[in-house]
Amino acid sequence: MKALYTAHATATGEGRKGHVKTDDGMLDLNLAMPEGLGGKGGATNPEQLFAAGYSACFHSALKLTAGKLGVDVTDSVISAHVGIGQVDGGFKLEVTLDAKLPNASLEDAKKAVEAAHQVCPYSNATRGNIEVTLNVIE
Repeated sequence: MKALYTAHATATGEGRKGHVKTDDGMLDLNLAMPEGLGGKGGATNPEQLFAAGYSACFHSALKLTAGKLGVDVTDSVISAHVGIGQVDGGFKLEVTLDAKLPNASLEDAKKAVEAAHQVCPYSNATRGNIEVTLNVIE
């Protein structure tokens, strides 16, 4: 694969309680361990950043595939829920993507969401590695 774009980010400090910044300065955030993992919260965390990236990327893929299928995605919304849990020897993520396409039939919305899941780079990167659940919300 020839990369069309490469993002650069650097983490410093104490990992989940540190800092992350992109080379261009567009992202410059403190990190905090979420309360659900025993931390104090008060700043973003890697799971939130992953959820933001996945939801935005999937929404773009949905708009692309829906356009090819003739499905109306006006006012569509994608919400990503990223969970983290312990497994033998470490931790693992799980993702649920909720898709709302208020101007499409349920059948058309499901077809568009399934098609988006086949082309979205995040979906392709996670396929076979973590559980990803797709929900079409009426």
